[in-house]
Amino acid sequence: MTVPRDARRRADGPEPVEPAHIRIGLSTSSVFPGSAVQAFEAASALGYDGVEVMVTAERLTQDADRLAELVAQHGVPVLSVHSPCLLVSARVWGTDPLGKIVRSVDLAERLGAGVVVAHPPFVWQRAAAASFVEAVTELSERTAVRIAVENMFPVRVAGALVNTYRPHWNPVPSGYPWYTLDLSHTAASGVDAPTMAAAMGDRLAHVHLADGSGAARDEHLVPGRGVVPCGEVLSGLAHSGYPGSVVLEVSTRGRTPEQRELDLTEAITFARWHLDAP
Repeated sequence: MTVPRDARRRADGPEPVEPAHIRIGLSTSSVFPGSAVQAFEAASALGYDGVEVMVTAERLTQDADRLAELVAQHGVPVLSVHSPCLLVSARVWGTDPLGKIVRSVDLAERLGAGVVVAHPPFVWQRAAAASFVEAVTELSERTAVRIAVENMFPVRVAGALVNTYRPHWNPVPSGYPWYTLDLSHTAASGVDAPTMAAAMGDRLAHVHLADGSGAARDEHLVPGRGVVPCGEVLSGLAHSGYPGSVVLEVSTRGRTPEQRELDLTEAITFARWHLDAP
């Protein structure tokens, strides 16, 4: 039997990459100052595939047993754990960034989450910064959880933009095993989001989906309300074989419960539209 010429061409060339099914999660920070319980309720009601637990001073976010109960009650898994490395959680689980990551990995393992999100050390965390890359790499070799270091942004001090992280707010040159791409942070740092995603390459393990106006501050707008090409990034992920999740990390502070529900519905609709686009 003669094989048609176009069939031979398809057989000889690379197979097209089918769009991946990428899970969409909701960060517990997206309902702040609401509770983690409210985040699980919203994720379940609005059709999210899971939750990212931002570890904070709220005891529930530190308690694997209670979080497991919420997973069972609402039918949404914990996809990722965000280590308590924000200024507002500076004393949660001690002050050592590496110790916080160790405990975050333990929490993730107990909940079956695949990723721990971490930030580079602050400039004043000199002891941790001196060995942070090596320590994260070593810890990554001892767990199946992907410790994904997040891109940050400079801050404005006395009119000048200052790097408050060590060695830098951009984690890519440091060579961490895994990265989290935060799209709101790309806006705050003036970085092109698709370019940063490409720089992270196959070490990109996790994405925080949000938008920003381009101002030098962390805004975490609903995607589509700022200048970040969020849709382009999502479409690229879907067609690249990206194996991770996309987590909505948006700010709804000051919104009424009704407004928050509308924002979170708009956010997941945006994400699904662009992840499922042909």
